[in-house]
Amino acid sequence: MKNQRRAMFYGLAAVLLWSTVASAFKLSLRYLEPAHLLLYSGAFSTLLLGGILVVQGKLGRIFHCSRREYGMSLLLGLLNPFLYYLVLFKAYDLLPAQQAQPLNYTWAITLSLLAIPLLGQKFKGQEFVALLLSYAGVVVISTEGDILGLNFTEPLGVVLALVSTVIWSLYWIFNTRDQRDPVVALLVNFLFSFPFVLGYSLLFTDLRMPPLPGLLGAAYVGTFEMGFCFVLWLLAMRYAESTARISNLIFISPFLSLVLIHFLVGERILPATLVGLVLIVAGLLVQQVGIKAKAAKG
Repeated sequence: MKNQRRAMFYGLAAVLLWSTVASAFKLSLRYLEPAHLLLYSGAFSTLLLGGILVVQGKLGRIFHCSRREYGMSLLLGLLNPFLYYLVLFKAYDLLPAQQAQPLNYTWAITLSLLAIPLLGQKFKGQEFVALLLSYAGVVVISTEGDILGLNFTEPLGVVLALVSTVIWSLYWIFNTRDQRDPVVALLVNFLFSFPFVLGYSLLFTDLRMPPLPGLLGAAYVGTFEMGFCFVLWLLAMRYAESTARISNLIFISPFLSLVLIHFLVGERILPATLVGLVLIVAGLLVQQVGIKAKAAKG
């Protein structure tokens, strides 16, 4: 049953929670290595998703997937949460949160680029404008405004933040072929990813009992960023009479996130960050206009 008011409530709740995660990442990484943050937050997210399925009476469905679906979960779990969050958390570890968050926000542009070779979609002039605007914003942010000198403050962190958008985009492209209940599929993906996450932590890090602040941060990240936000957004889409109005809410998130980064993490927000973020969001808006125009024709 459609209910736009309820859809807006769920959508706003998801966006508000998403706006906190950049600060949560940065604060948690003060106490945990990126791999450990992934390990513990993934565990909390898995418990949350399992609990949701228990309440819905759907937990048994995770044992009744086809061989092809389990194979898909192996691939998707390798991409997300394992590779995506491992790379993203390392980017946040190297960069100020005010840089890592907007750079990661360009994933929608990356998705449209990857859709050309992988899904056979055509590249339109409007998408080229969106690409130029968004990646101009990337350059402004990552050079802290020194666009002529191209003096990148932390090149590896910038590369990792952009690589994370490629991994996330690949995940969503492959995920479009998955016909299972979204929460069921996500839980199976997390279960398949766990051996990779644990194995990486055991082989390449000194795994030990985490400090309490780090564990609390991981609990927050796993519960909200990896789990509850996803469910809230699904509910918003389910109840929405106009999905476009709900989708536009996501443009609030990066600006609100900068406010929280300033007050919670203590970073002084640079003018270049705001200029770059405006360019990125402008690019995304141009892209959205193109998508809506195409849908109207089609």
